[in-house]
Amino acid sequence: MKIIKYTLLITLVSALSISAWFYYPQYQLEKMKQESAPVTEKTNKLTYIDYYRTSPDSTINHLALGDSIIRGYRITEEENFISQFSSQLGIETGKQVISHNEGIIGITSDRLNRLVQDGIFDEAIKEADLITVNVGGNDILTLVKKSDIYSALKSFDSLQEGFSTNLSEITARIGVLNPSATIVFLELYNPMPTDHQFYSLADKLLPKWNLLIYETAKETSSSIVVQTTNVINSKNLQYLSSDGVHPNPLGNTAISSQMLEQFQQQHKADAVLANREN
Repeated sequence: MKIIKYTLLITLVSALSISAWFYYPQYQLEKMKQESAPVTEKTNKLTYIDYYRTSPDSTINHLALGDSIIRGYRITEEENFISQFSSQLGIETGKQVISHNEGIIGITSDRLNRLVQDGIFDEAIKEADLITVNVGGNDILTLVKKSDIYSALKSFDSLQEGFSTNLSEITARIGVLNPSATIVFLELYNPMPTDHQFYSLADKLLPKWNLLIYETAKETSSSIVVQTTNVINSKNLQYLSSDGVHPNPLGNTAISSQMLEQFQQQHKADAVLANREN
């Protein structure tokens, strides 16, 4: 009888531990999203759009670093969300926005970190007013491709730790080279239809991954995390290209619109109206 009780107790504890491992990050992620949501009451802080609109500079330099989501996959340069957002930002601010797309198809967070630390993008970073960073998708694809769920879960923590370190070091390097630049991160999204064999697994793992992005952004004085998952998800499969992973032109437009909306609503932490009036 005691053996049965112990077995049941161990089973219960294991089940609770697994549930906490999967679902607590979702709770933390939603909490951090709420904290970054725009404040409705009157404030003298500037939104990101107002900040760039009232800037004394006539041009805005937009640098983009990352993977194929940044570069654009099988679409024209004009259809890419970096180009689309830069154009819209120019219209909203009345400024000339110059975009520099340094996205590399297939790049991992480790490789991007090495390129950043080696100084490959130093001059572009120093000149940028706005730096968009998206990476990590190629890191996590190695898990999704595994048919053995146990092996995938077993390796997830170490992979996640590596990604967190890489993103933090990339951000830190940007901060040293250009502390006044706004850094824009993108959430990783789940492109799979709900009936895909790996949909549920990815849907549970991605909040843990995105939580790291929000935690990195929280440590950065001026940053935005674009809520890509609002527009690229299982309900909007029409935004995906034929490979089922990358956003098509419509998907890029949706990401650009989401990005612009957050720039219009969120406040730049270190920018207040008084600074611009003096």
